[in-house]
Parts: sequence; structure tokens; C-alpha cells
Amino acid sequence: MEPSPLVAIVMGSDSDLPTLAPAAQVCEEFGIPYQMQILSAHRTPEAMVEFARRAHTQGIRVIIAGAGGAAHLPGMVASLTPLPVIGVPVLSPSLQGIDSLYSIVQMPKGIPVATVAIGNGYNAGLLAVQILASGDPDLLRRVIAYRESLKQAVQEKNDQLQTQGWKAYLDSIKHKSII
Repeated sequence: MEPSPLVAIVMGSDSDLPTLAPAAQVCEEFGIPYQMQILSAHRTPEAMVEFARRAHTQGIRVIIAGAGGAAHLPGMVASLTPLPVIGVPVLSPSLQGIDSLYSIVQMPKGIPVATVAIGNGYNAGLLAVQILASGDPDLLRRVIAYRESLKQAVQEKNDQLQTQGWKAYLDSIKHKSII
């Protein structure tokens, strides 16, 4: 039997999936059970309302909601649930996601939505993990270890830069991006 999901990842359209897939990847990396679904605040409002009202009764502890354009999904979900909601503005062709960012961060007093950078589903996943880790010592240790690995990676890159010099190092990272 699979464990009940602790994180729900919702999106207004399947076109948002490339932005939100990294959130699912983070959940998988940390062993956090999650669910993912398409719910549109505009095209399936009844399903969105039902989900948001019941999520906390089904074991969900954090909701990640991505949205582009008008970006109503994160705010509407937040208005209907007592759970923390993390909004992910999706990069849009017309306004480059700025419209989504503004829509998500401009929530009225009393209905907060945490917001990550435009297109940054990965950080939304990490934030969800950190929220869960605040009540789970083992998960908190894994978050600390993850942060330590980031520190180590930066130190290793600096060591290479110092050893190779900036020109050779630049050439080596250009080569990596092609591979």
C-alpha cells in the first residue's frame, strides 16, 4: 500500500507540467509522497473547490499550485484551504510570467500564498519539503545534508576555478553545457 500523499501539486493546464515536474522530482528525491493533478480555476471551478476544501482532510499538508496568465489557481486554492499554499508563476509567452507573479504575490491580507520565482517549480518542491521538515526530525536532517551538499559543490567549483584559472574553467563549463 502506497503512503498517503503529503504534498499536492496542482496546475491549471497540462502546459504547466514542465514547470511543476521539478517539484515532483524534489518530492521523489526526499521520499515525500505526493499527488499531481490538473485543476483549472476557470474551466473546472467545481473540481478545484472540492479539492481545496477537502485536501486537509485527506492527509495533504502542503499544496503547490502553478498558474500562468491570470494565475487564479494558487489564490483560489489558498482561499479555500487551511493548508500552506506555494504559488509557482508559470512563464507565459506574452508577459514572461510577470503577470502570473504579480497575481500570486498580491493576495489580500488574511489569505497568504508563498511564492517562488517565475518557472521555479524546483524551489517550490524544496519549500514544501522544508515545511514538512519542521515537524519531522529525520527529514530535517536530510534537508540539512542537502544544504551541505550545495555548499560542498560551490567549494569544489571554486577550487577548480582557482586551480585552472578563469579562462580554462570557463571553457570547461561551456563544454559541460553542450553535453
